Amino acid sequence: MVNLVIREISDKYTTDDLIKILEILRSPGGCPWDREQTHKSIRNDALEEVYEVVDAIDNMDDAALCEELGDMLLQVVFHSRIAEEEGSFQYSNVVDGICRKLILRHPHVFGNGNAQSSTEVLDMWDKIKKEEKHQSTYTETLKSVPKTFPSLMRAAKVQKRALKAGAVYKDGKLQERLDALNRAVGLDDKEEIRKAYGKLLFEVTALSQGFKLNAEQVLAEETEAFIDRFQEEEKAEGEKINFVF
Repeated sequence: MVNLVIREISDKYTTDDLIKILEILRSPGGCPWDREQTHKSIRNDALEEVYEVVDAIDNMDDAALCEELGDMLLQVVFHSRIAEEEGSFQYSNVVDGICRKLILRHPHVFGNGNAQSSTEVLDMWDKIKKEEKHQSTYTETLKSVPKTFPSLMRAAKVQKRALKAGAVYKDGKLQERLDALNRAVGLDDKEEIRKAYGKLLFEVTALSQGFKLNAEQVLAEETEAFIDRFQEEEKAEGEKINFVF
């Protein structure tokens, strides 16, 4: 009976309806595919939905953003349903947790804290976060940056946290890294080339800190610009491409 009721098209569905739909889909009489899923099996789905949300934002497509946010919310409810079945937590715990986090990390709004600028807000957020996660060293804050992040994004975030901890960026190291890579190439040492190239990439990423740029976004934009230049060259040259990076 509950299946028949939920199948009726409503004028306006709510989060409660979404939770109930997932419960039905995961039930014995629900969907075979949905019942088979685990946190691990839909792991990449969550990642893909986040990227699709970002793509909608970049394209300034409000309709797509609305749809993709719904898909991302589905992932939250889906994982929450799996966790509830396993006796771990449920959707209400997820909501409760994020509400508590927002209140605790905004003492200047919900408490007696004081912050007059965005910089002060972020400093306060980082301090409270460090206390909540019982991180006693700055190294722990660096290690807590997820390894699942895209490498460029993770490197930039680690560097940013290191700078906040008091580390200092040394100008001029980029040329040193280039020289080291050239020496490794001259020796035809594959392992040294790999290491030198890695250091060079890390160094180039570090430049974004001084320029206050988002390295991930800048590279994405330049990649699109490259495709546009390539397309123009292809139009001009025809089948034979004479394009120099």
